[in-house]
Amino acid sequence: MQTRYTACGPAVVASDPPSRVRRTLVIRPPGFSLSRLGGYLRRLIQYSDLLLTMSRHRIIVRYKQSVLGLAWALIQPLSLMAIYTIIFSVVTRVPTSGTPYPIFVYSALLPWTFFSSAVSNSTTSLVSHTQLITKVYFPREILPITYNISAGFDFLIAAFLLAGMMIYQKIRLSIYVWWLVPILLVSLLFAIVCSLFLSMLQVWFRDVGLAIPLAMQLWMFASPVVYPLDAVPFHLRKFYVLNPMVGVVENFRRVLVQGRAPDLGALWAAAVVSFLLLPCIYLLFKERESSMADVV
Repeated sequence: MQTRYTACGPAVVASDPPSRVRRTLVIRPPGFSLSRLGGYLRRLIQYSDLLLTMSRHRIIVRYKQSVLGLAWALIQPLSLMAIYTIIFSVVTRVPTSGTPYPIFVYSALLPWTFFSSAVSNSTTSLVSHTQLITKVYFPREILPITYNISAGFDFLIAAFLLAGMMIYQKIRLSIYVWWLVPILLVSLLFAIVCSLFLSMLQVWFRDVGLAIPLAMQLWMFASPVVYPLDAVPFHLRKFYVLNPMVGVVENFRRVLVQGRAPDLGALWAAAVVSFLLLPCIYLLFKERESSMADVV
């Protein structure tokens, strides 16, 4: 039996024999309810092949006909590392607990660049695929998620350079390195939260895409990328760690290159914010999904 997808409601052709009546999927404006979350996730899993195919396409197109190719994944963090090293280790000194400043800042730029790239590129993912959204049905969240996967690919490439720098400086891994798994998971979840929310807003307010570059620059300096968390005044730290990227960036650097135990307060704050926001933002995204094709 074939299945026909329509946005208008059940439509059974009278001339069809009863044995050939087609099942119809009716797409209605969804409600904001936690009870619908399981259904949305099952539908997303059904389209997993499309998610993987589009993610692969995103990576290929990103470097297609590029002279430097995959080297572009290294250029941005390396350039920022060079600039910040000159400013914060030559012009002025930043305490790094004995870690060479290039590795200190590069290890923080890795998770930050992943987050910034994922959010910046996914913000325009819906409005840049107008023809696809208005003609074909598929879970719309696939589009911003593919940009997160593409940013993750760049992260892996840049991570090889960090590994080489650590080997050159004879920095050994500590027993705390296993904390990288929850840290990277929190980073991915928070990036998806921001990607879904901002790409949805961009459909109705095109100012969002214009504001993202400036917002990312300000957000970076509001996170411990070029300076350690210890440099933040203690009486402000309880508000400062509400920024989930504080827990991600600081702890990624701590457990990987400094061999220190993670700051569990900052990490738990990032995890709680990410896990609480993800279902809420996802349901809001799905609630607005039915009207995107009319606005985009």
